[in-house]
Amino acid sequence: MSVEKILVVDDDTLSREYLCEALTRAGYYVVPASDGHQAIARIGKEGYDLIFLDMKMPEMSGMEVLEKVKANFPETVVILMTAYGTIETAVEAMKKGAYDYIIKPFSPDQIEHLISRVNERQKLITENRYWRSHSNADEKLNPVFSRNSRMSQIYEQVKKIAPSKASVLIQGESGTGKELVARAIHYHSHRFEKPFIRVNCAALAETLLESELFGHERGAYTGAISKHAGRFELANEGTLLLDEISEISPNVQAKLLRVLEEEEFERVGGEKTIKVDVRVIATTNRNLMDEIQKGTFREDLFYRLNVVPIHLPPLRERREDIPLLVDYYLKKYGLENDSIVKSVDQEAMDYLCCHDWPGNVRELKNVIQRAIVMGSSETLQIGQFTGLFKHQEIKRIESALPGGAGKAIEDVERDLIFSTLEKTGGNKTRAAELLKITTRTLRNKLHKYDTEYKSSLDQETISCVK
Repeated sequence: MSVEKILVVDDDTLSREYLCEALTRAGYYVVPASDGHQAIARIGKEGYDLIFLDMKMPEMSGMEVLEKVKANFPETVVILMTAYGTIETAVEAMKKGAYDYIIKPFSPDQIEHLISRVNERQKLITENRYWRSHSNADEKLNPVFSRNSRMSQIYEQVKKIAPSKASVLIQGESGTGKELVARAIHYHSHRFEKPFIRVNCAALAETLLESELFGHERGAYTGAISKHAGRFELANEGTLLLDEISEISPNVQAKLLRVLEEEEFERVGGEKTIKVDVRVIATTNRNLMDEIQKGTFREDLFYRLNVVPIHLPPLRERREDIPLLVDYYLKKYGLENDSIVKSVDQEAMDYLCCHDWPGNVRELKNVIQRAIVMGSSETLQIGQFTGLFKHQEIKRIESALPGGAGKAIEDVERDLIFSTLEKTGGNKTRAAELLKITTRTLRNKLHKYDTEYKSSLDQETISCVK
């Protein structure tokens, strides 16, 4: 957040006018005050980013004004001015909260250099405050694990596009790792030392989202008690991730389009145009072309965002990655929870690999974390997972049956058994669990339908069943 609004407090008319004119020519909004009382009154009515405050003034000294400012507006930067500087007064001023101490007379170049230092300091404070309030373990870039050819192609694409400034649109089901890929793009780019800022577009109402993205001025709306830097300002020279971009309103879409095209915007309630250099990455779990057809998403914004499209496959389409992810989360959550759990036995791993994971990697992560917390031995077994997916799996299997109305119970039973075995890749233990019968009962049923079953499955599946 850079300095824009400055209050100059000095009882000497010539000194006050000289500084006000120099600051105004430099492009700042400047307000003069001739004494301490006038300064306090103006500060109370409207906020200032920076105050140049004369030390020697009648009735109320600069040191007294400084104390009142810091007591009521601690974030306001104050620079004291005097023609009679001593080390003792400088030390006292710094102890009471002054940012710096400048000796009269001074040149416009000295003032500009001083403001430049203030800007750098304010930027660091703002970024640090943001990261302290948003940082957690999930904010870190985790390793990306995959043996899947499609995912390998995506990671090669990430390395190729990362150095550019092109906007990226990442599409995929919830939980597929869209944010992880966005972070990989940032950390492979030339911006990796600059901020990576994320905003969840689905979590905020329109007015709040607009303020979060573009910031607001003090008094812009009820509750806006101070100036607020938006995510675009925080992400300047870095990367901004717009998560669930499909959820933003048409009004915010129009403003976002302007930022992408012109790289500038105004804060809510503000008039000053702010220039930014931000790489934008957007994610969505919806088909934006469908949203365009419905009239809920702007086509021109889509093309601005979709310069580089990336589509992440769901976990069920890359099952070969499941053992890698299970192993990673076993180590991660085992360490975090000081758990004795070290591994998953083969039967349990086969069971996990057969599950469709509608919640994708996020669901897998939660399942492993839960199993570790509840685990009481070094190796997790199938019994610790079988109860987790029954409702999900049975509902999916029943919906996949080739018709049910008008069929004999025996036919429905046979179809359900065959369909379940096909869904589980011939894994009888898992099929029995889903059907809520014992493995012995399933074997008896299979023997009964043996001829039909052999003709209905390919040779590979039969070898799995036997």
